[in-house]
Amino acid sequence: MIIGIPKERKVREYRVAVTPQTTRVLVERGHRVLLEKGAGIGSGISDEEFKKAGAEIVESEEDIFNKSKLIVKVKEPLSGEYPLIRSDHIIFSYLHLAANIELTRTLEKTGVMAIAFETVELSDGSLPLLAPMSRIAGRLSVQIGIRFLERPSGGKGVLISGAPGVKPGKVTVIGVGTVGYNAVLSALGLGAEIVVIDKNPKKLEFIHERFEGMVKTIPSYPELIEKELRDSDLVIGAVLVTGSKAPKVITGEMISRMEPGSVFVDVAIDQGGCSETSHPTNLDSPVYSVDGVLHYCVTNIPSLVSRTATYSLSNAILPYVLQIAEGKIEEDPALIKGINVDKGKLLRNLNL
Repeated sequence: MIIGIPKERKVREYRVAVTPQTTRVLVERGHRVLLEKGAGIGSGISDEEFKKAGAEIVESEEDIFNKSKLIVKVKEPLSGEYPLIRSDHIIFSYLHLAANIELTRTLEKTGVMAIAFETVELSDGSLPLLAPMSRIAGRLSVQIGIRFLERPSGGKGVLISGAPGVKPGKVTVIGVGTVGYNAVLSALGLGAEIVVIDKNPKKLEFIHERFEGMVKTIPSYPELIEKELRDSDLVIGAVLVTGSKAPKVITGEMISRMEPGSVFVDVAIDQGGCSETSHPTNLDSPVYSVDGVLHYCVTNIPSLVSRTATYSLSNAILPYVLQIAEGKIEEDPALIKGINVDKGKLLRNLNL
């Protein structure tokens, strides 16, 4: 199969869907890999490295789409790319359709098969292609929060670790999936006071036992969320419902009662965000203020560490790219769950 790897067009999206190592595997299995010129530069990978691995360097994105059957991207197609999509394409990337009605309707109209990384799901409910980026985003969320808590960035000027005679900053994490767990790891390593909120008692039990009671665990009731947010310095939104819009567990009223200069990092923004006050931002203009609370709602957080993220993602998707390229989609239940749109039909309930 001819596999096309376009350069990402999203604002400051530096990742690329393959590495020279994964490209070599694809070529050795008999597939052609067409890579748009410069697609790997943002991850520190030159065209020459890809050529040595067997990729064919193509000058334009139009050529990639025209000549390829399987299009493998990192992020969802943007509006400028919609005219390039054909009914015989297979698109394999993060799609996050629940937060993008325009893209959903476009994919339906084209008749394309669109498989979303984030809804490829194993029998145990785990998400093998979302997890690598969720780990990175979770760890980065605390790093980001620390930066914007600094006074010159508009924050309240709190050091998360505290200082002798000064209490540490309070980090509240809402949602205990891969993002939330990794946010806790980072915050705990820095010495923060940490509160975790989730509706699942088993997840709260896991956090309590895993961290030997060092992390406070709270069930997800609105009045308890509001109470914890009031004196939080940094809030991490990490709520996920696979393939669907994130529930709005934080209200505008809750945000208004937080201290000015506090920071809210909504990692759930790819799926619409978990606060009534959230709307997508980008790495050119990452934050905005609501009632004095800084909101960071960037939809491609892992791009900040593009080299690490590219290698992590490419390693994870390679087995599935091979299965698609070899016509074995129907043999893998996890991949079947990943199909969001096919032949004009929306196959998942996105709660649009």
